[in-house]
Amino acid sequence: MMFEFIATLFRLVSVIWGCSRACEEFVPFVVGAYITAAYWFTASTSFANPAVTIARSLSDTFAGIRPIDAPVFILAQILGAVGATFLFRWLAPSLSSAARDILVEHSDDI
Repeated sequence: MMFEFIATLFRLVSVIWGCSRACEEFVPFVVGAYITAAYWFTASTSFANPAVTIARSLSDTFAGIRPIDAPVFILAQILGAVGATFLFRWLAPSLSSAARDILVEHSDDI
């Protein structure tokens, strides 16, 4: 379960944040490459997402987990996300004030 904490923390911070600073159009590809590597080279196959954990607890495949273990995985993922939030706030304290300039208003008239 410790890997879920670390996978969530580093995926959120290192991969997404780091890549978005260097070349934001590559973020989807880099995240996909990270998940692929974590899937093949880690014991837990890097769930790192509560939705994936729930789906895999309902499957009967080699990559699935027992439903009884799902809450612990989800807790580790939530703690990893909280840890990433605090780490990210420490690394880039002015980001929350800059986020207002990044968001784009849109209308629901489609």
